[in-house]
Amino acid sequence: MSDQTILAGTIFRGREFEPIEGRVVIEDGEIAAVEEATVDPSSWILPAFVNAHTHIGDSIAKEAGGGLTLEELVAPPDGLKHRLLRQASREALVDAMSRTISFMQRAGTAAFVEFREGGVDGVAAIEAALRDSPIDSVVLGRETVAAMERSDGFGASGAADGDFSHERTATAEAGKLFGIHAGEVDASDINPALDLDPDFLVHMVHAEELHLDRVADSEVPVVVCPRSNVVTNVGVPPVADLVERTTVALGTDNVMTNSPSMFREMAWAAKLADVPAAEVLRMATVNGAEIAGLNCGLVAEGRDADLLVLDGDSDNLSGAQDPVRAIVRRAGVDDVERVHYAGKA
Repeated sequence: MSDQTILAGTIFRGREFEPIEGRVVIEDGEIAAVEEATVDPSSWILPAFVNAHTHIGDSIAKEAGGGLTLEELVAPPDGLKHRLLRQASREALVDAMSRTISFMQRAGTAAFVEFREGGVDGVAAIEAALRDSPIDSVVLGRETVAAMERSDGFGASGAADGDFSHERTATAEAGKLFGIHAGEVDASDINPALDLDPDFLVHMVHAEELHLDRVADSEVPVVVCPRSNVVTNVGVPPVADLVERTTVALGTDNVMTNSPSMFREMAWAAKLADVPAAEVLRMATVNGAEIAGLNCGLVAEGRDADLLVLDGDSDNLSGAQDPVRAIVRRAGVDDVERVHYAGKA
């Protein structure tokens, strides 16, 4: 006998997040049916978030390094982040990451894509932090091919930091995911990053027309992290230009400088970029899921039942004339009724 759960309310269905009243029928962790019905519409049912770019090892150093440049903060091997990571005990690192994961769980995140420092030991540490969590993770090891082999792929710092062709080849041979930072500080590392034929790029703040054309031609997805870019004073990504050319997803980047809240990231993206609210919600859900090779991110039959239920009658959301716009621009953790994870109540 299958395990069945029913969620009822206003359902934001499919890629357009069409609001309908009805029920989501969940069987064995998968959405079996989306049924229109007369129900109490106050619960808003939407896909849980996919945070497409994180560095949660930084959880040990929240708000450290105020006033430092991006290079001083995070450039390998001796940026402040890397020095603090080397100094931290494994126990402290795992505990800090576990607490960040718990926050992401409460804040409606179904999955995240982590660029994990520390080689094989770093991958093992985040595995320990995730042990009791229902959140899916796509962990991309860094620094060594061995870390890639232990994890779900390789997350490169940027083409200016070294030649990653060996790691790229090894990752492709393993059939795993290869992502790389590009265009965060300036445009000089974008073409070398694209030359590696990555599965996705991160940042692209300084993308120029020739880079945008290459992105479109190669159909390589891009993950943008606008809050991080503003905090580190490198600029604002050309979100609308990227959306015209490829799949764009949202990430929260370093926990050192930003909370891993997709609510906050959506609000920033919506207010900085001239793109529709539904596009921003796709950036926070299905686009990240598809970059990461996950089956969540939509309320649709056959998708994993990683779902976020908001209180549409909360003091913050009640009276919303455009509920998708309200979700993107004003919803927050306090509006969360529950998060349903595939296979978990």
